Amino acid sequence: MSKPILIAKNIYKSFGGIKALKGVDLNINEGEIRCIAGENGCGKSTIVKIASGVYKADSGTIQINGHMYEELNPITSINEGIQVIYQDLSLFNHMSVAENIAFNKQIYEKKHYMNWKEVKKLVSKQLEQIGVDLDLDAPVGSLSIANRQLTAISRALMLNAKILFMDEPTTALTKTEVDRLLSIVVELKKKGLGIVFISHKLNEVFEVADQITILRDGIKVGDFATNELNEKSLSFYMTGREVEYPKYIRNVKENKQLLEVKELTKKDNYENINFTLNKGDILGITGLLGSGRTELALSLFGLNKPDEGKILIDKKEVVIKKPENAVEYGIALLPEDRHTQGLFLNQSIKENVSSTILDSLKSSFGFINKSKNTKYATDVVYGMNVNTKNINLLSKNLSGGNQQKIVIGKWVVREPKIFILDSPTVGIDIGSKAEIYKKIHDYANQGMGVILISDEIEEILANANKLLVMYNGHIIKSYNEEEMQDPNIKTILINQINNPVNMEV
Repeated sequence: MSKPILIAKNIYKSFGGIKALKGVDLNINEGEIRCIAGENGCGKSTIVKIASGVYKADSGTIQINGHMYEELNPITSINEGIQVIYQDLSLFNHMSVAENIAFNKQIYEKKHYMNWKEVKKLVSKQLEQIGVDLDLDAPVGSLSIANRQLTAISRALMLNAKILFMDEPTTALTKTEVDRLLSIVVELKKKGLGIVFISHKLNEVFEVADQITILRDGIKVGDFATNELNEKSLSFYMTGREVEYPKYIRNVKENKQLLEVKELTKKDNYENINFTLNKGDILGITGLLGSGRTELALSLFGLNKPDEGKILIDKKEVVIKKPENAVEYGIALLPEDRHTQGLFLNQSIKENVSSTILDSLKSSFGFINKSKNTKYATDVVYGMNVNTKNINLLSKNLSGGNQQKIVIGKWVVREPKIFILDSPTVGIDIGSKAEIYKKIHDYANQGMGVILISDEIEEILANANKLLVMYNGHIIKSYNEEEMQDPNIKTILINQINNPVNMEV
C-alpha cells in the first residue's frame, strides 16, 4: 500500500460568506497520480492553495510527512516538499532557462551570489532526470508553451518536490506535446512523487490518474479508483446531472451564403485559403496548434491584414482593415484568450457588455443610457445562464465558464451575422461546456454563420456540420455535411491531424 504524504481532514474555507470548502478530506500518496475533478467553482483551486500555504483554512488539519499543521505558510509547505505549477506557469520570460529553473532554489537558500557553472550543472542534471534537453541559455519567452511547462516542472523538482500539483497543464499543448508531458508525469510517479493532476479534459484524466477525488459545490463527492468510473459517470458525479453533447443538426432551410474567402494568403501565416459559410452553418476549423487557424480568424476580424485574396460578405467584396470594419459587416470574434483579449477583468459584467454596443447606448448628447445598459447586461446574464445575476460584479471574480458566457453574450447582443469562436471552451468545465454548445447550436439555427476553431475532436464533431483541416498554413482537407456523418470520422480526423505530412496540400 502506498505511503501517504499529505492527509487533509475536514477542511473548511469561506470567502466573504461564500463557503468554498465544506469539510473536505484529501489524501495524497507517494508514487500516485490523483486527479481532483469538478466544475469551475467547486473548490479545486482553494484546496490546492490551502495545501501550498497560500490560503489559511478556517478549520481542519493537514498532516504532511507525519507533521501535523492547523495552518501552513508557503515556506513551510515548500519545506515539506509541496510544489505547485499554476496554469500561467509563473516564469520570467526575459530570463534564461537556467535562471528560471535555479531561481526559486537560489531565493529559498538565500544565496547572494550565483556560481553559474554549478547552476548549469545542477539544471542539466535536473532536466536529464525527466528526459528533456533544453538550451539553458535560451530566454524562456522564446520557448514553446510545452517547453515552458517542462521548465516549470524542472524548477519545482529543484526544490526536492514530494508532491507536485499541476493545474490544467495541457491547455495550450498539441497532441504530441500532451503525450510527451503525460509520459513525464508517469515517470515522476514511478520515482515516488505524489502528483495531483487538475484537468477538464476527461480523456487525459483517465489516461494518467490512479485515483480521482471529485468535488462539487465545495463538498467532496467521493474518492474513486480510476477503473471504477467512465466519462459518463464522472461527469454525473461532477455536476449532479446527466451531461450530454448532442450533435448539431442544421435546420435552416435557406442556404444563403454569408461569407466567402477566396485565395486568402498571409506570408508565414496561411496560404491560398478558400471556403464559404452559409446561414446556419457551423464550420469547424481544426489542426495542430500553429497551423494558421487563429491567424486566419484574426484576419477576418481586421487584426491581421492578409497580403492577397478576397473576402466577400453577402457576395460583395469587402475590405476589413480593422475590427471596426468587421463589426460593421456583422462579424464578431470570441478570441483565443478570454483573459487578455476577451474581457476587461477589472470592469463589471455591465461594463463588459456595454463595450460592444456603445454606439447604441449613447444618447444624442453623447451620454450612456444607463437603463438601456442595465437591460442589455441583465439580458446577457439571464440569457447565458451566468451563475450570478449581479451585473455590477467584477468579471475577474467569475469562473472561467461564466467569463466565457459574458464574452459570448456581449457579442450576441449585437446580433452578428458571422460569429468566429476561437477555442471557446478551453479551461471550461463540462457543465458550462454543454450550455455553451447548446447556445452555439441555437444561434446557428436562428441563421447565424459560425466558425468554430478547436483542436478538440469531440468538440468539432458535436458542433460542426462542415469542417476544414489545416496544417502549416494550408487547408489539407475539407468535409461537407454528408462526409461529417461518416461513422469512422473521429478515427479519420485523429489520423489526419496527427499525420498531416502524409496528406496532400
